[in-house]
Amino acid sequence: MKSFRGNALSWQLIDGTIELVLDRAPCNEIGLEMLAELERFTAALGSLAADAHAIIISSARPEGFCAGGDLRELYRFRQELPHNEMLAGLRDFLERIHRVMNALDEAPLITIAAVHGVVFGGGFELALACDLIVADKMARFCFPELRLGLIPGFGGIPRLKRDLGNAVVRDLLFTGRSINVAKAQSVGLVSQVAAEGDALRVARATAAQLAKFDRETLIAAKKFAKPIPKEELRREMQIFCELFARPAVEAALRKFVESKDALPYLP
Repeated sequence: MKSFRGNALSWQLIDGTIELVLDRAPCNEIGLEMLAELERFTAALGSLAADAHAIIISSARPEGFCAGGDLRELYRFRQELPHNEMLAGLRDFLERIHRVMNALDEAPLITIAAVHGVVFGGGFELALACDLIVADKMARFCFPELRLGLIPGFGGIPRLKRDLGNAVVRDLLFTGRSINVAKAQSVGLVSQVAAEGDALRVARATAAQLAKFDRETLIAAKKFAKPIPKEELRREMQIFCELFARPAVEAALRKFVESKDALPYLP
């Protein structure tokens, strides 16, 4: 399937580049619907890759790239299911999202995240699964999970540790504060900075540059430069599930759900 349009995202193959566009109000939160369509995309990658050399992931939402996991859905999930069933369902969800992230991480194509605005939590983790991050100057990156009594659960810590120094990882994780593009580029998180609203154009230009090189060489270089920390990813899932069962997490999720702020995910 060369193109697809769902309720949460769409994709199409254009001039050898697969453009995946997130578009779920309010800010591309990753819940069951988004996950199912991401799974549909990764399942289609095998056939799409034959005619492509790059993937660009971007957002059609003005608020930003992605605000992270769907916390309202997560709260309902916790409230409505018995404890053991809830934990089993949570584990299944995490395993599914990790399969998606790993498929993007090791895809036989170069993946580019073109980000703007909010790049928080699971959205940050989605960007980290890509090979390159192109960010417009208004983008901000954050791991707010500790405010909920959790750690990032979609693979963020192992992938950030793979790419950056521990000082940056611990600062983002422990403080929960966001960093701007200038800081993100200075520590090596962002490969290119674009003018406001220009990240997708710059990502497309980068994808066109990649088309000039031998594909097998690019794949070999990617495998060598970007190993997947699978054991750490499994441990992250386990810690997330252990933390999620605590009453403090339920209270924090309730506070988020009951917030009257227009954008409660902002720091």
